[in-house]
Amino acid sequence: MPRHIRKGDTVFVRSGSDKGTTGKVMQVIPDTDRVIVEGVNVRKKNIKPSQANPQGGTVEKEMSIHISKVSPLASDGKPTRVRFEKRADGSKVRLAVRNGEQIGPELKKARK
Repeated sequence: MPRHIRKGDTVFVRSGSDKGTTGKVMQVIPDTDRVIVEGVNVRKKNIKPSQANPQGGTVEKEMSIHISKVSPLASDGKPTRVRFEKRADGSKVRLAVRNGEQIGPELKKARK
């Protein structure tokens, strides 16, 4: 199944404790169908003392959420579903169902 979310997309969180927030996708984890979104699902992690950080302590870190819980934002700032389209020149693009506009760069370049 093709991924409707890619690294760098701005997404809207549809469910969970961070429902209604938006953020930028920092990483997509295809093996487990999860994404890490900036400022979403932030948890505190305890860090052991090391040479670099002799005191140890706690650090806040974004944890992953399931890819089905996020939707990309269309140009009008509202969440949308994604449609994939193959153009006549051979390029493949993601389109917003809401308004038909292209989301991000081409997925597959046009044939020469």
